[in-house]
Amino acid sequence: MKNIIFLFASLFICSTSTIKAQQTINKEASKIDFHITGGGIFKVKGTFTGMQGDFNLDSSMPENANFDICIDAATIYTKNKKRDTHLRTSDFFDVEKYPNICFQSTVVTKSSDGYITTGNLTIHGVTKEVDIPFTFSGDTFTGELVINRFDYEIGETFGTMRVGTEATVTITCVVN
Repeated sequence: MKNIIFLFASLFICSTSTIKAQQTINKEASKIDFHITGGGIFKVKGTFTGMQGDFNLDSSMPENANFDICIDAATIYTKNKKRDTHLRTSDFFDVEKYPNICFQSTVVTKSSDGYITTGNLTIHGVTKEVDIPFTFSGDTFTGELVINRFDYEIGETFGTMRVGTEATVTITCVVN
């Protein structure tokens, strides 16, 4: 009897400490936050929503993980309607021509702080390889990276006092 109880307890502990392999993205709770300097003296903060795609992570075998996730570029929101409208135009994200911002992983590895995924990030029709360090706790993936907007041909050089070059991006992907 003690052996059976020990077996069930072991199975329970193992099943709760391993993240399941295939998850469904919760579109309402998932988002991308960013901030970039504006005017050289303040930060512009914003979000993108409408995340969808495939999120597959098994913590016991991260080498088999894969992500193929997109977000709707037209959902950009900075709490300034005029700026948001301008960011959607061909001056910046050109959401008519490039409606999605997508990431497709090529490899996922375990790190001392969580995981690192390497893959292809496509913004504004330009694809670059990036590393995204991330953690996965409960049902939430959280990662952060810095993006140079000129690498993705977003906006022009408007002088040193208009729009910053690098945006800090925080990804929050909640799964069911």
